[in-house]
Amino acid sequence: MSSTSAVHSALAPYGWDDDWADAFAPHAAEGLLPGRVVRVDRGQCDVVTADGVVRADTAFVTPHDPLRVVCTGDWVAVEAGGNPRYVRTYLPRRTAFVRSTSSKRSDGQILAANVDHAVVAVSLAVKLDLGRVERFLALAWESGAQPVVVLTKTDLVADPVSLAHLVQDVEHSAPGVPVLGVSAHTGDGLDVLRALIGSGTTVLLGQSGAGKSTLANALVGEDVMDVRAARDVDGKGRHTTTTRNLLALPGGGVLIDTPGLRGVGLYDAESGVGQVFAEIEELAGRCRFHDCAHESEPGCAVLAAVDSGELAVRRLDSYRKLVRENQWIVAKTDARVRAELRREWKRRGAEGKAAMDAKRGRWS
Repeated sequence: MSSTSAVHSALAPYGWDDDWADAFAPHAAEGLLPGRVVRVDRGQCDVVTADGVVRADTAFVTPHDPLRVVCTGDWVAVEAGGNPRYVRTYLPRRTAFVRSTSSKRSDGQILAANVDHAVVAVSLAVKLDLGRVERFLALAWESGAQPVVVLTKTDLVADPVSLAHLVQDVEHSAPGVPVLGVSAHTGDGLDVLRALIGSGTTVLLGQSGAGKSTLANALVGEDVMDVRAARDVDGKGRHTTTTRNLLALPGGGVLIDTPGLRGVGLYDAESGVGQVFAEIEELAGRCRFHDCAHESEPGCAVLAAVDSGELAVRRLDSYRKLVRENQWIVAKTDARVRAELRREWKRRGAEGKAAMDAKRGRWS
């Protein structure tokens, strides 16, 4: 077996293909080894290579830009030997899942790279938070991956009719996204999920307590992730998963399990928000004014849809919230956008004041 075929045989289960091989060719000529990052921890990472899993230092790939650090799912070029070994670079990412950090600068934080499917795990042990589902989906769409919503712990919903209504509620908030009910405890729905993610790379997302690690164990077929019980009062769990781990699935494909996310801030996710609220974007195209804010403008097709019952008020409120948040994040990092946003806010403020003055004139 040639070295090339040996590399392909060893790495194909982790997503290696001819396109990755072509992209890696210049690094192979330098004597570097290809591998995929399965875990990152404090400047070190575990990389699966044709020689097995090796530990490597990322000191050569630690720029000031947090979006360019090595992350789980990256394909990297690793030194063939040495103690310690070093990652020299990573290959251009096909997709990247990014959220905004909680810092005042609102830097982006990359959670996983080269992902094909983004599974948003939502626990049915607590009341559905559709706004949070929409937030996760906006980030998933923006990443370039295909989102899937998995309603976990369906065994806690005894009534099939109630479960069907819950699935339907999420479907209305997730246009174009498969919504599955799954129980890792009973196995219900797992076969359908396996069929959906049986190829490519899948990242598991959700709050702590959503059942991600339990679901990961069920998909892998063994207890590879630590699991702890969620609190009964709110269904939240502790961070049993503290790093992002890439796991090969027995039926094909790979899975990246992530720690529970308390904060899910948008990061330049305009197109992702647009896809989550596709029906609102379509209605907006029919508004009289191209810059309609869907607040009180005449000829607003979005407000007309709310009045007729075609569009739920909750959906419009959620859309407005995510649009404003995304605009603010972008403005924080882009001076030109920040200036435009301020002008827009002043314009709307002036229009609102003029409208109130006109009303007072009619009342006096």
